[in-house]
Amino acid sequence: MSTTAEQAVGPDRKGAATRAAILDHAVDLASVEGLEGLTIGRLAADLKMSKSGLFAHFGSKQDLQLATVAAAAERFRAVVVEPALAAPRGAPRLRAMVEGYFDHIELYSGGCFWGATSAEYDDRPGPVRDAIAAALDAWLAALAGNARDAGVADPDRFAFEVYAVVMAANARFRLSGDRRVFDYARDVLARLTAELPA
Repeated sequence: MSTTAEQAVGPDRKGAATRAAILDHAVDLASVEGLEGLTIGRLAADLKMSKSGLFAHFGSKQDLQLATVAAAAERFRAVVVEPALAAPRGAPRLRAMVEGYFDHIELYSGGCFWGATSAEYDDRPGPVRDAIAAALDAWLAALAGNARDAGVADPDRFAFEVYAVVMAANARFRLSGDRRVFDYARDVLARLTAELPA
């Protein structure tokens, strides 16, 4: 590779790494303060960047919010879905998905990113709400599909029950600070997955 080609690749890689670092922080921040709490100024201050340098990565606040939702979906896929795919198809994979789903809420400073943002945007029409809804719909469809593979009689109901338990534990902990709710939720999820067909 020529020096000119190396110089061309270098800035692109650095720019991609900087954008990834910005979005990683934005996902954590949004779990605490919501997507409306994301501002170029706040992120620039937190990351010790200039506003203009950070703004160069996103054309608008909405672009930043949409990119943050996409980054959260990618993080979810990497820490919940991909590891579960290593388990055999059927009940073992479904159990792995359920366990990973519950464990993922501890990856965020403010609890579950999806719990925070879906509550924030559930009655705000527009592209950001649509992106959040699409990500949650995709996850519930994946859960239901794996439940179907595992022989669950009503896979859509199973997916909803898992989602409801995780979201309830997350919401209750955020309001009460009582960590016992996680034990309660784990017990409910254990009962749900214990009933899976062999």
